Amino acid sequence: MVKNNYEILGVTEDASRNEIRSAFRNLALTHHADRGGQDEEFIIIKQAFEDLKVGKKFPDSLDEKKRKSKFFWGTDEEQRLRHNTLLSNDVAEEIKVAQEWIDALNRTGTTGIRLFGSNELGQIEIERKPTSALSIKGKFWAGKISHTNHVFMWGSMTSPYFSDNEDSKTMIHLTNGTFKLMEPIENGYNIENGSHIVVDNGDIICGNVNGIRQQLPHPTGRVGMSITKEHFTKLEAPNGKIIAGDIRETVLLDAEEVLTLNLVDNIIVKGKKIFVFGPKVSYDVFFELKIGGIIRFYDKGSGFDISDDAILKLENGKEFFLDDLKTKKLIGFGGQDMTYEFLDKLEESSGVIPSNWASKLSGVFKKK
Repeated sequence: MVKNNYEILGVTEDASRNEIRSAFRNLALTHHADRGGQDEEFIIIKQAFEDLKVGKKFPDSLDEKKRKSKFFWGTDEEQRLRHNTLLSNDVAEEIKVAQEWIDALNRTGTTGIRLFGSNELGQIEIERKPTSALSIKGKFWAGKISHTNHVFMWGSMTSPYFSDNEDSKTMIHLTNGTFKLMEPIENGYNIENGSHIVVDNGDIICGNVNGIRQQLPHPTGRVGMSITKEHFTKLEAPNGKIIAGDIRETVLLDAEEVLTLNLVDNIIVKGKKIFVFGPKVSYDVFFELKIGGIIRFYDKGSGFDISDDAILKLENGKEFFLDDLKTKKLIGFGGQDMTYEFLDKLEESSGVIPSNWASKLSGVFKKK
């Protein structure tokens, strides 16, 4: 018999909102992977909590999950998956040719312009400018590009998250310069589905960023059961800025300075300077502030949509729920600058925060 969401959290059906939230916190502490639990257990608990927040008593059936998932579509899933995997592999091979072409132009210091990609998924135009910057026009579907200078892009980035071929996954790596999406909000250019951008010395400027969760059959073949696999979209600028729009559903941002709007659904933000300009931060957002840093929430309202349960962690391990900072009137009505040194002197939140989610972070940062 399928458990309802109240039973999953171990509360009665007349439980209050605070009782439900307290039960979720305690179960999350017990079952989080950082405490020896299984990711599958944590995901079920988290989904039950999210369902109850909107008044939903029972979890989705397998058919409902398939219908809602971006991964399941059509009538022959395996055939479509094989087809899309082959297309992605073909595009990735084309991008390898593009990389060789870019390297040749860089060695000779010459300019050039060519089309790469596939007829089915579309082509991208890559141009090396006299300044040695790259211009990319079109949707980037798969493959890896490295460059030593700026990249300016007109188009979205996605990645074949469904493929087991790591070589086909999308990544753009700059050693120096800026990666910039041109007018992304106006044109609807997004970075999504597990794409990865790294700028060693420079900035990342983009629009909205989305990751994805993939529903997969249970590895043991259990009927009616599935697992969720997270595909983080990752933006890393360790010596520069990330300037982005809305960040949603399984994303990691790591930079010297991070400026963003809203943060919703399974987001990790690491930086020395973190500035949040939107009014929305969901409960499953994790901030990590580096030593000597500063963080501020610029919401002009009361901070109502900045979740009390989001977590701020200092580099030394001290952790706070954001409601602790709200009660001190540090969030809301424009907010206040909160320095690392100031926060380090505050009393740490007690009892319910997982003291170490390094294993989650290490999995996200694992080199491919």
